[in-house]
Amino acid sequence: MNEMEFKKLWQKTNEKLEESFVINRNNTDDITRMKVYNFLSSMKPVKIFTLWVGILWVGLGASLLSQIYLNAFSEMNKYFLFSASIQIGITAIALLIYLYQLITISKVDISDPVLKTQEKLASLKLSTLWVTRILFLQLPVWTTFWWNETMFKDWNLFQWAVTGIVTLSFTYFAIWLFFNIKYENRNKKWFKLIFKGKEWTPLMNSIELIEQINNYKDKRL
Repeated sequence: MNEMEFKKLWQKTNEKLEESFVINRNNTDDITRMKVYNFLSSMKPVKIFTLWVGILWVGLGASLLSQIYLNAFSEMNKYFLFSASIQIGITAIALLIYLYQLITISKVDISDPVLKTQEKLASLKLSTLWVTRILFLQLPVWTTFWWNETMFKDWNLFQWAVTGIVTLSFTYFAIWLFFNIKYENRNKKWFKLIFKGKEWTPLMNSIELIEQINNYKDKRL
């Protein structure tokens, strides 16, 4: 074998190796996309269940409250009425976000470009953080729905101190969570305690897989 034949053989071998590498890389990307799709699909049952339960809760609550506002507003405990209204309103906002998330998940396609999938994952991540922030804003009204006029007439300082501490604590906690629930805090213990399970873990796994694909492409470039 002369030098020219050897060079041709070497070039042909390199081309075959490169072709094999590209095929394997494409297969790996396809498998990764399938994993992302499966992770996101696993989120659907929990979100669908939550959505239907929430619709039932908001529907019944809104129907009851509308009847009270129309027919029994003057006789009703205003603290309960306003607290329940706020709770129902916040839950309704959260349901709209859940509906948006289900629509976004249903639009994810394994054949989509990585950038497009990454944008959808970023949207799901942001909306998950926001819906949790919003839902925690309900905390204070769970401490005020039982308030009544008798409290203002008959209660002593100690009773008001206890009630005030509880309500202020819940209010502070709700506001603190609203401003501190952000992706930068994802490695903190309190954050992990809140964000775990089928609504968060599959999403994080999907984001990690997509980042791996991007990191590999960046290295190749």
